[in-house]
Amino acid sequence: MPAPRLKTDLWAAALLRRWNHDTAVVATLVRRGDADAGSVLLKISRLDGTATVLSQTVTADGERAWMRGTGAAPVADSEAEAYIQRQRKRDPDLWVIEIEDRRGRFAPDEPVL
Repeated sequence: MPAPRLKTDLWAAALLRRWNHDTAVVATLVRRGDADAGSVLLKISRLDGTATVLSQTVTADGERAWMRGTGAAPVADSEAEAYIQRQRKRDPDLWVIEIEDRRGRFAPDEPVL
């Protein structure tokens, strides 16, 4: 049985607090979406003009996971931003969190599909 879902605002706040406290990356809330059930995008910026965008999804088992929205390899920052803008047009409740990790080592706790 899947774990109960937290409201997105609580989940995002805990995520930001933990990442900014326990890791060597900087995490910033770029856009706040629907507090109860908004989806989340993670933009992982390598600070060299490239980035990867991960899109939040739910597995068949009801667990949180991430999909590579911009592909397996980092893309130009402008391509990552264009992807985010397209997703925002589709989903006005979308949250966007930007992670700065120069080495691109950042990986979320949930699986990346």
